[in-house]
Amino acid sequence: MNIKDSVVHELQLESQAIMIVANQLNETELQIAFNFLSNCKGKVVLTGMGKTGIIARKISATLASTGTTSIFLHAAEGIHGDLGMLQPEDVVIAISNSGNTQELLSIIPYIKFLRVPLISLTGNLQSQLALNSDAVLNCSVPKEFEPFGLVPTSSTTVALAVGDALAVSLLKHKSFAAEDFAKFHPGGTIGKKLLLRVSDLMHTGTDLPAVSEFDTMSEVVATISAHRLGCAVVIAEDGSLSGMITDGDLRRQLLEKKHQLLDFTAKDCMTSSPKRLEPEDLAINALNIMESYKITMLPVVDKELKPVGMLHLHDLIQAGII
Repeated sequence: MNIKDSVVHELQLESQAIMIVANQLNETELQIAFNFLSNCKGKVVLTGMGKTGIIARKISATLASTGTTSIFLHAAEGIHGDLGMLQPEDVVIAISNSGNTQELLSIIPYIKFLRVPLISLTGNLQSQLALNSDAVLNCSVPKEFEPFGLVPTSSTTVALAVGDALAVSLLKHKSFAAEDFAKFHPGGTIGKKLLLRVSDLMHTGTDLPAVSEFDTMSEVVATISAHRLGCAVVIAEDGSLSGMITDGDLRRQLLEKKHQLLDFTAKDCMTSSPKRLEPEDLAINALNIMESYKITMLPVVDKELKPVGMLHLHDLIQAGII
């Protein structure tokens, strides 16, 4: 057996299964399900058993991270007390390919008692789950798409894809922005990329290497060496950013001016109008600029273009942006 051929074949089957379900979803049922979810004043409760339970847990996590309050209810635990999680203003999404999983069927009476809307993702439209649901999303896939017709692979992939698609549709409906997403991920890389601003990382005050246009290159070298950022901002007479001198500039100027370099002024050797940032800029935007222009440091200026800080690539690395 060629392992690549086997893996590619399975990936093709699962991608085909997603497209089959995408084309067979009933628009009316889908709209009913979406209305329940978008108008939910409580929480969206995902439930399932076995492998579909794992899928349900993941969909619940996606909903929660994108602004829809959601929890996972294990169907078997539900019939042993966890049904107390359910409240009248909730919406339930139940996932079962067969639609006749006994544990799921056992909690339906309580769902009906609370008059909680029940949405099912199932491959069996004639199942007890489907017949007792307020909205049924047809997730059936050809039997031959599952190994031996028994092992859930394509069917679980489809259920996950449908759940993700619903979550993204809700996200768009609620105008959920990247900044909102970051609020739910403050400790991870995503949160850092979306929440950290240049002002949180830049070197300021006495840590900012700065020289005037008329300082000699001897003074510039001393300033760069003292601050160990590999650069210095050059400030004009009015206090605005005039230019920037980096270690690379020093090497290039040394090749050009040789031993006379130290007698020149900062203005003679600086890079004029360098790329710059403002304190309110997102740190991830700073990284994008650095990558685009192949640079490792950027001066930070205020609204009047006066230097207030310096951001180095190492600052972004230490903050976990990269």
